[in-house]
Amino acid sequence: MTATIELNASFAPSSDGYGRAISRLLAFSDTAIVPRVSICLKGSVMADTPETSRRNFLHAAGAVAAAASVSPIILNASDKAGTKSPVLGSGAFQYEVVSHNWGETPDHIQWGETHGVAVDEAGLVYITHRSHVPQPLDAVVVFDPSGKFVRSFGKEYHTGGHGIDIRKEGSEEFLYLCSTRTSLVTKTTLKGEIVWKKERLLETGKYDDPKTPYSPTNIAFSPDGGFYIGDGYGSHWIHQFDKEAKWVRTFGGNGSEPGQFKTPHGQWLDNRPGRQPSLIVADRANARLQYLTLDGKHIGFVSQDKDGNPGMTSDATALNSPVSFPAHFDIRGDVLLVPDLHARVSLFDKNNKVITHLGYDPEWTKTVLGDGKFPVRVDRTLWPNGKFIHPHDACFDKAGNIFVVEWVLTGRISFLRHVS
Repeated sequence: MTATIELNASFAPSSDGYGRAISRLLAFSDTAIVPRVSICLKGSVMADTPETSRRNFLHAAGAVAAAASVSPIILNASDKAGTKSPVLGSGAFQYEVVSHNWGETPDHIQWGETHGVAVDEAGLVYITHRSHVPQPLDAVVVFDPSGKFVRSFGKEYHTGGHGIDIRKEGSEEFLYLCSTRTSLVTKTTLKGEIVWKKERLLETGKYDDPKTPYSPTNIAFSPDGGFYIGDGYGSHWIHQFDKEAKWVRTFGGNGSEPGQFKTPHGQWLDNRPGRQPSLIVADRANARLQYLTLDGKHIGFVSQDKDGNPGMTSDATALNSPVSFPAHFDIRGDVLLVPDLHARVSLFDKNNKVITHLGYDPEWTKTVLGDGKFPVRVDRTLWPNGKFIHPHDACFDKAGNIFVVEWVLTGRISFLRHVS
């Protein structure tokens, strides 16, 4: 029997049972020689660009080499033999739903709501989750590109695991983590050793009253080495810090006027080619994307006309928003990715014109929202293949594939392979 294994930078799985067995062997040795296996090496259609997402630093050659030497199989693929996996999107932005149950979860992890995802230079995938079990669990779980468990850490974030991002500083990569219910922001090594931590941010002058809520949701990086902390579940401020982690300024606050936020859940440096670097905010409860200067001054809201042509406005009453309940961001090349808690993942071009809403189905969205009761998120039997429930974060890998994590009671991690 000869098995054909297709390898590409997206780590596409072989549907052949023998191929799956071989791929597991390959996961243990990059020098394994397996007889009578035909290997087809394919490259990703989405070309690499000089702009690289801050969530991943995989080199193109390294991604292909990893696919060949680690494993071409995605563990826990959702498709069964003889059935075809759903494909979402259109044109050059089509994605095969390889799995909604990605990764080999170790016995000591009981998934809570999966909130954050990021990819490091080596291709390791970091997932944060918020578990509600009484005994503290590691809130950060790390997998290799094929979904094999690598390590876990972060009991100090238990019940609050939320935002995660990665930045390379010099020759070393660091995690930046937000824990909501424990009101903690940390910078750590990739293995979880804490470099520094920030708790209530008293230096900002916004939290002197102990009754003032503070619950950080995500971090964004600034081009000068500094960063921004979004108090998305607390008092709706965004706090800017310099590269030494010293407070610079605070802006925003609760409201719907330009420059204000209702749940600034995620923020991101938009430095796509041809654009003036600026901060884009997922102003979630206002159902809008808001741009600000790097020092926090309002620029405008992303809008669109009746034909879908993009624009900007500062008139909140005239806003025709292309998002519904935006959660966070990632950027690859000139494409902006926005996970939307209302059952879809949106892609925008360099002018912020909608390319596609992955998984969008108006009737399914109504079912998911359930008049504000969110009935689907608590019952895994109601989660169909090819549909999202509540995408809370998403990111590209180097090959242009997409990981999606969702705000559902027992967690959900999806792997979407770019196929066109």
